[in-house]
Amino acid sequence: MKIMVGGLAAGVGFGAVTSLVNALSSPYVELGMPLAGTVWAKAAKVLSLLMDAGWSWAALAVGMGWLAGTRARGALVGALALIAASVAYYVTDAFVLGAPLALFATETFTWSALGLLFGLVLGVVGAAIRWPGLIGLLAALTVPVGAAVQMVVMPPRPHLTVTPAIVLAEAIVWTASVLGAGWAVHRFWAARPAVGAR
Repeated sequence: MKIMVGGLAAGVGFGAVTSLVNALSSPYVELGMPLAGTVWAKAAKVLSLLMDAGWSWAALAVGMGWLAGTRARGALVGALALIAASVAYYVTDAFVLGAPLALFATETFTWSALGLLFGLVLGVVGAAIRWPGLIGLLAALTVPVGAAVQMVVMPPRPHLTVTPAIVLAEAIVWTASVLGAGWAVHRFWAARPAVGAR
């Protein structure tokens, strides 16, 4: 029960903060207008590029599944976290933009349904990180490899102009991907003798 409440809380926090960071990074949103051109706006832009990415949302579900420990609990808490994050994201968007919540009903439903589907799978993946052997290795590589693939297929370059915020965000993702994959491989090789000795 505690892990379920934690999953909901983590999802709500992640979704709301992602929406707020997006708003703070935009000079076209009332919340971000006063920060335009400041170091705070640039920092918010980097955070926005990191948090509002598919791999980051996947990492939320995988992390919650890892904390849950078992496949069943991992699936449930992964789905709860992504659904809560999707709802919180659009509720916060509506509040920040001063728009009626009904305007975001379709997006909320669509992303909540996708959150249910992907959250179940990614939660199980997170729980599998605890397993020894190849399955644990592949599970631990899911987020680092997913982030690297997204950087190649859909890099955070929405415009032709490459800004320092984009370069910094890309550097952070690539560094984290390499470190995460390195940790997964090191853990796999370090556990091999122990597994073979059983």
